[in-house]
Amino acid sequence: MGENSFFLATEAEIRNAKTTDVYFLRTEEVLKKASRDQMVVVEVTASSIKGSNWGVLAGIEDILDLLAGLDIDVYTMPEGSIFQKEDENGVKIPTIVIIGRYLSFGKYETPLLGFICSKSGMTTKTARIRLAAKDKSVLSFGARRAHPAITPVVSYCAYIGGCDGISCILGAEKLGISPTGTIPHSLIILFQDQVTAWKAFDTHVSSNIPRIALIDTYYDEKIEAILAAEAISNLAGVRLDTPSSRRGNFKSIIQEVRWELDHRGFSDVKLYISGGLGEEDVLEYVDFVDGFGIGSEISAAPPIDFALDIVALADENGGWKPVAKRGKFSGRKKVLRCEKCLKIKVMQWKNVDVRCKNCKITMKPLLTKQIEKGKRIREKPSVEEIRVYIREQLDVLRK
Repeated sequence: MGENSFFLATEAEIRNAKTTDVYFLRTEEVLKKASRDQMVVVEVTASSIKGSNWGVLAGIEDILDLLAGLDIDVYTMPEGSIFQKEDENGVKIPTIVIIGRYLSFGKYETPLLGFICSKSGMTTKTARIRLAAKDKSVLSFGARRAHPAITPVVSYCAYIGGCDGISCILGAEKLGISPTGTIPHSLIILFQDQVTAWKAFDTHVSSNIPRIALIDTYYDEKIEAILAAEAISNLAGVRLDTPSSRRGNFKSIIQEVRWELDHRGFSDVKLYISGGLGEEDVLEYVDFVDGFGIGSEISAAPPIDFALDIVALADENGGWKPVAKRGKFSGRKKVLRCEKCLKIKVMQWKNVDVRCKNCKITMKPLLTKQIEKGKRIREKPSVEEIRVYIREQLDVLRK
């Protein structure tokens, strides 16, 4: 087996622009030979946000790590910012602005966009599920639905987006938290008996791990739920992972399990559901369960389509010449946001600050300088700080 037998890109290969599209290297070759390396202003904007009118920006810290050391200035929204594709006037909202000579950074367009397209898509979907789940528990079970090399990325996006726990060992390790999970069907099948398997888990696994019984392997969920509650004295919950071919009216199954447990004095036993659940399912079942296990809805979330465009070239007088292609808005811009309602407005650079029409307060700049002449000038936020920042913005959307 070779050193890179899994067909993966290494960090060194990403930094050396080996993962970029070939036409950027050909552009670099032409510009060098033609002695045409100009100062530019480029913007990164969202072309589309599938299934939503807002997104959560993620991947910014990766981009800053990639671009640090290059002779450029970089302005970004903070990692975890909630944004829209366009403002009320239809102007695309810049999430990143880079100022510098094009040859300093042009070849990194592909990995730069890859970082935020993928991460923002997964984080946005998680945040939408978090909103739908209200105060109920949400666990990320998405590791098995993603390439193993990116499971820590999935875990990061799920966690900052609002998941309460992560099942992936490496993902949780990198986040500095303990992994969370229940038991697989294979444990029950290997024992060939649910009760024996549950009791073996209870006997041999550390007591600080919650006892949550999987109750859909062989019998009806109601029957298995009662068996589990009677067999395990410290049972914390039961999980229904009922296959689609057996679900019928899944809400009725959930309600029936809840009724039977309550009727027998097991009202403290919580109900968790999993198995191909999406945002719509969370909305449907949120009032009947205590938590959700979410997998591919997060790990296979559609990416947000970002694009990078040159919007201005330096002129001979020390100013900027507007040059954007069709469909884009030229020139350097201000991006302002109302901290009360999260409304964003894009202004021409020369404009003064404005007040939010709805909230009547001064809108604050959302783009801040992160890199100056190649040096990072702001402290990197912690994962917990990003997570709190997203949660605070979601609280605004709930109102």
